Amino acid sequence: MVDVMSSMLEGPQGPKPTKVLSRRNIFLYGTLLVAALYYALPLYIMVVTSLKGMPEIRVGNIFAPPLEVTFEPWVKAWSEACTGLNCEGLKVGFWNSVRITIPSVLISIVVASVNGYALANWRFKGANAFFTILIFGAFIPYQVMLYPIVIMLREVGLYGSLTGLVVVHTIFGMPILTLLFRNYFTSLPEELFKAARVDGAGFWRIYFRIMLPMSVPIFTVAVILQVTGIWNDFLFGVVYTGPDTYPMTVQLNNIVNSTQGVKEYNVNMAATIITGLVPLTFYFVSGKLFVRGIAAGAVKG
Repeated sequence: MVDVMSSMLEGPQGPKPTKVLSRRNIFLYGTLLVAALYYALPLYIMVVTSLKGMPEIRVGNIFAPPLEVTFEPWVKAWSEACTGLNCEGLKVGFWNSVRITIPSVLISIVVASVNGYALANWRFKGANAFFTILIFGAFIPYQVMLYPIVIMLREVGLYGSLTGLVVVHTIFGMPILTLLFRNYFTSLPEELFKAARVDGAGFWRIYFRIMLPMSVPIFTVAVILQVTGIWNDFLFGVVYTGPDTYPMTVQLNNIVNSTQGVKEYNVNMAATIITGLVPLTFYFVSGKLFVRGIAAGAVKG
């Protein structure tokens, strides 16, 4: 009792609270502010430019907000801008990208999740060799495989089609997704798997009844990675498709780099924003789950 009274008379114990305007906080928040401005400024310029008419853009003040807001550049970018000989805007490329992205994401994630689950919980003969090959495949430069895949797609009659590009994206997404799912399933409590085995559950029952309900974060990570990578892809789109099946990014390139007529910067900016809306929306809607899944999948290697 005497010790308690003496400590109370001496005053509060422990380290002093950090000052709000300490040198450390000023450096930390200053760095974050500079980084935020670095990424936000180009986006701001794109948005305000896309809402201006060409007479206002020719004045030259790119940072000024629009004096008269107009959505005509957005309408033109979507339905009237010329992508080569075709002047139907980005809408054709948008639906091509949708038809490419949805099956590529679904097939690659389903197969990779089963692969990762098998590698983490069901050891089979040659599992380590198979996993090594997958890791090796995840880091092969895409450019090395371009021409061999062109020959393979041509031989099976899929070159220049959306189906061929779906196959390419599915195969190239498999190694890194399998690695992510394998690491995530390894981080789950092994006792759950053993208890299910003791109760007589088999491969698929454990996968659907135990693993899947616990794997929402890593599935979110996989969806965001695949949607972002496939939607933003330009290289595969321009190599493995044709003018009628170009994805949105290839059509955006054709609009921005067109050398015919007047350079309409407002239309170009609107087309760029429209193209990037889908992956941005996916990320902002599920950003917290993305961080959780990445952290969980990195616990064990």
